[in-house]
Amino acid sequence: MLYPARLPTFDRFPAPRQVDLLVRWIWIPRWDLEPGVTSRQRLLPFPASNLVVQTDGVTLSGPATGASHRDLTGRGWAVGALLRPAAVPSLGLEPAAIRDDEVPFSAPGLHAAVVDAMASPDPRTGDEEAVRAVAGWVATHLGEPDEAGLVADEMERLIATDRRIIRVEQVADRLGYSMRAVQRLAQRYFGLPPLAVIRRYRLQEAAQRLRTEPGLTIAQVAADLGYADQAHLSTDFRRVLGITARDYRAGADSSGTDRRPPTGL
Repeated sequence: MLYPARLPTFDRFPAPRQVDLLVRWIWIPRWDLEPGVTSRQRLLPFPASNLVVQTDGVTLSGPATGASHRDLTGRGWAVGALLRPAAVPSLGLEPAAIRDDEVPFSAPGLHAAVVDAMASPDPRTGDEEAVRAVAGWVATHLGEPDEAGLVADEMERLIATDRRIIRVEQVADRLGYSMRAVQRLAQRYFGLPPLAVIRRYRLQEAAQRLRTEPGLTIAQVAADLGYADQAHLSTDFRRVLGITARDYRAGADSSGTDRRPPTGL
């Protein structure tokens, strides 16, 4: 979420233990907007797939190559599971086939259970029941991770947690795999080249630090994340987000809802 201060209610829950090899976390936004108002939420998605339940059905969102947005209107909610790489093969779709796309996914039992949970008059209870419903469905319907899937999960963990990783060769060395094997793993389980996965995590961390650590200069953030210099980080921002790192930092602390009438979208 590029501008969390503008969000409606949004909660993120760790995946229950029985599915933590398949799901990274479960996220739940709720919104209740005035008639005729649209809230545009700008996103820099993780390089992964999401299983999403809403009132009108279930969808599977593939890995994204750039920034995106969702326009919220009226009153509603969504319950999404950020899937780990190891979960993807069990869904019957190649992640590369749904890259930058969102497709309907047939899971009537999951849909019914989540809709029932979210109907609870107490939002917190509804969220907790929805998390259990998603975890129960995943545990029942998705297979245990295979050996390659577990390696793909470890690849993701390394890239996500070690900011020193900026090249594919570093991933291959840490995993004890060849460059070609890393490329194949990324294609099968992420649907993206491994370098794209690395760059997305580094850019996400850059956005977070620019937003939450005002004492750091943009040059310091760039250096900490392995960019050659501030100009390279700014180029990445412009290429993916359409704005400079400086402009992002200036606007990221806004607490106002990003509202606009639907006719202006």
